[in-house]
Amino acid sequence: VLHYGDWHYTLDTSPAVVVLDTRTHRWRSESRANKPSGLMDWESLVDMQHQVIDKEAVIIVSPAPIFGVKLIEVVQKIFTFFGKALLVDAENWMAHRGAANVLLNIFKHSKTPQRFTILSGDVHYSFVYDVKIRFRNGGPQLWQITHSGIKNQFPEPLLTLFDSLNRWLYGRYSPLNIFTKRRSMELKSRSVVGYDGKLLNHTGMGYVHFDDEGAPHQIGLLVMPESGGNEHKEIQFEETEDLQI
Repeated sequence: VLHYGDWHYTLDTSPAVVVLDTRTHRWRSESRANKPSGLMDWESLVDMQHQVIDKEAVIIVSPAPIFGVKLIEVVQKIFTFFGKALLVDAENWMAHRGAANVLLNIFKHSKTPQRFTILSGDVHYSFVYDVKIRFRNGGPQLWQITHSGIKNQFPEPLLTLFDSLNRWLYGRYSPLNIFTKRRSMELKSRSVVGYDGKLLNHTGMGYVHFDDEGAPHQIGLLVMPESGGNEHKEIQFEETEDLQI
C-alpha cells in the first residue's frame, strides 16, 4: 500500500469526474524542507490536464479547496514563516507557487473544458465561489463548491471574524488583491440564504444539481439534525454580485 501511487482516477461520465490524489504525489519545497509542499507535483498536474483536455465539462474532486479564503491563507502563511505550519494545518493549493501556477494555467488553457466544477472540503466550513478568467471573453467558467464536514466545525466566533475581515480586506477594490496568485481570476462568493456571512459553519451533507450542459444550477447543504431530533434543515447558496479576487 505504501508504494502504490495510483489513487487518482477518472470516471468516463458526462460530465467527466476527475478525482485528484493530493497525498502521494506532493511537490516538495526546494528552498526549505519544512515549507508547505504543493498538493500535486508537476507530472501529476500535467496528467490531470491530459484527462480533461477537449472535454466540454468536467467535475474535479479535490480534497482541499483550490480557491480558499484569502485571509485564512494569509494566517497560515504567517504561522508557516515562524515554523508553525502544522499548528494551522497550512496545506492549501496557493501555499506552493509552482503547483499554484501550473494549476491556474491549466484552467486558462484554450483546450480545457468550458465548464469546471470543483468539489472540495477538508476545512470544517462551507462556501461556494463562481470563478471566471479575467480579461477574456468566452473563457471557461468555474464553480467551486466546498462543503465540510459531517461532524467537525470551525470555532464559531473565530470563523465569523475571519468571514467579516476577509470581505473587508479582499473586497472588489482592495489593493491587497494585487499580491494574490489568483489575480487573473474573478471570484464571486455566493450568499448563504438566511445568513449574513459567506462562510457557513454547519455540519451536514452538501448537494449539487447539474443542468444538461454540466453546469451546477442548484447548490445546498442538508444540515445534520440537532441532538435528539430527526429533521434535516436545508440551506441553499445563491448567486451574488459580491466580487473578490
